[in-house]
Amino acid sequence: MLVRTRAAGLLAAPLLLTGILLTGCTDPAPRRPAPDEVIKAATQRLTDTCLIRQGLTPPQPGQSPPPTAEQQRVTAALFGTGPAELSITLPTGYVVRAHTDGCLAAAQQRLYGDQRRWFRASVIVNNLTPEAEHTHRSLADVRARHRAEIADWRRLRAHALTGATDLLDNRPPTGDPRP
Repeated sequence: MLVRTRAAGLLAAPLLLTGILLTGCTDPAPRRPAPDEVIKAATQRLTDTCLIRQGLTPPQPGQSPPPTAEQQRVTAALFGTGPAELSITLPTGYVVRAHTDGCLAAAQQRLYGDQRRWFRASVIVNNLTPEAEHTHRSLADVRARHRAEIADWRRLRAHALTGATDLLDNRPPTGDPRP
């Protein structure tokens, strides 16, 4: 009788151990979204909420486009209207402009803390390679020349990531669409 109990215990131990190992293998760790994905999702939530507050329907992928007049109202609300208040001329000769009104500007202000600084830093940082090609300099040289803008871009982006994470982790109470 004692032998059977030991044998049963010896057979059960490897099965139990195997079950634990298999269970541990089937539960993969959740993937953390990339910082750009987090900021993009928060920006989307802020702009959608802004449009909804104005009685407009945010554009959705795969959705049929609204009538032209509605599309123009959404575009104006999203990107702003009138003359662009922000402008920077790049070494390539291109001029980049943006509005300080509109839902996107409001989202950038909220996430980055300073839309004007973010606009300037992001336009410069996003155009380092074209500047290097246009000026016939190495990318390392161009980066060295824009060290301050790159540092500012990193600080503002870190600020945005913190704000975006907070926004996405802390959903508003039911019935309150405000982020």
